[in-house]
Amino acid sequence: MKKVELLAPAGNLEKLKYAVAYGADAVYCGVPDFSLRARINNFTEESMWEAVEFVHQHKKKIYVTLNIYAHNKHLNDIKKHLQFLKILKIDGVIVADPGIIMLVKKHLPKVEIHLSTQANATNIEAVKFWQSVGVKRIVLAREVTLAEIREIKFAVPKMELEYFIHGAMCMSYSGRCILSKWMNDKSANLGDCTQPCRWGYNPVKSLKVPASPAGRKVKNEGRDFLCLDVEEKVNGHKIDLEEDRHGTYFFNSRDLNLSEHIADLAAAGVTSFKIEGRAKSVYYVSVVTRAYRKIIDAIGARDLKKVIREQQKELDQLVNRGYTKGFLLGAEPEHNFEGKLSEPAFKFAGIVEGQKKIDGQIFNIVFVHNEMFFQDAIEAVTPEGNIKIKIKKILNYKMEEVSEIHGGHANRFFVRFSNALPAKTLLRRKIK
Repeated sequence: MKKVELLAPAGNLEKLKYAVAYGADAVYCGVPDFSLRARINNFTEESMWEAVEFVHQHKKKIYVTLNIYAHNKHLNDIKKHLQFLKILKIDGVIVADPGIIMLVKKHLPKVEIHLSTQANATNIEAVKFWQSVGVKRIVLAREVTLAEIREIKFAVPKMELEYFIHGAMCMSYSGRCILSKWMNDKSANLGDCTQPCRWGYNPVKSLKVPASPAGRKVKNEGRDFLCLDVEEKVNGHKIDLEEDRHGTYFFNSRDLNLSEHIADLAAAGVTSFKIEGRAKSVYYVSVVTRAYRKIIDAIGARDLKKVIREQQKELDQLVNRGYTKGFLLGAEPEHNFEGKLSEPAFKFAGIVEGQKKIDGQIFNIVFVHNEMFFQDAIEAVTPEGNIKIKIKKILNYKMEEVSEIHGGHANRFFVRFSNALPAKTLLRRKIK
């Protein structure tokens, strides 16, 4: 099998380093102004320097997102940013706007151009067009099916194909949405989506519905739901809305999980497997990257199915909206109408930053994200796998012995575990 790439998200420098440590071949990131992640993204041009240096030291690749749909007022700043990127020696630029593509060709003639999924490439002729203007790789629209991927690769064999395999799904066509701008004056197409598709909605008292059993109450898992039959006026399309005490979530897609189909995608011609999640935690990025690293490495091996099952269990330990295979097999993706999140058995607790010898014993330096208690059952998450460990002793930053630790501050704790752990180990506590 031709070598494929695992591409991980990097919402900041720390997440980038963990993505590399947990198995990514490449990372994608960008400064907030141009990268469709205006919030929960603290990359600056200064930290981009360190990011590129770190990635290349580890012989990995880094792609910079420049995928907003620009207005005239953005063009001068984009040109200045391209001059900066020219100095950085990045490996590729992810772009959606044809105008920005032309600017990239002018200012960064030696840098690979990757077409963002925002550009909605869904067919052979579109891929041929983008190839003709110098695009090296297409990040296919999430609406493209496995059969269509095979057809595109057969028709345009020299084009590299990238496909999203895991993460949040958008209810709009490949994320091109106006809801956020319309409802909250923050444009998704400029990187500032507030995700109104995931808000809860309640019917107003003046809502008129067809004269059917509208407004009927039904029992669902022991709770009362208000069910409304809503009919779209022009074509008569009917939608059944179910409202519980939290409201209704009829735009809210489940999260993508294609762990079962990585070998199929590779055989179809996908060369880069992309994980969504620049706004997610270090823990999320690490666990998802490690899961797909192990699956990719097992392609062609006898134990592939076993590896997939093992890693699916790990992916289930992440908070999610329920999983879907999206459009890959030709079906409509499932939606999370109740707005529920999963309840994993483990909770992310903290990060091991290193070791320190205290009174002749090895303690780990721990940055705490959430609470952790002396009696907790702890798992150490490493790039290789998980280790069950016990807490032997906890010291706070004053070197006082304590029985519990909590996050929300910058102080580090010193913890002696049953195993001394290396830096970049993640800690999670069993909660059920």
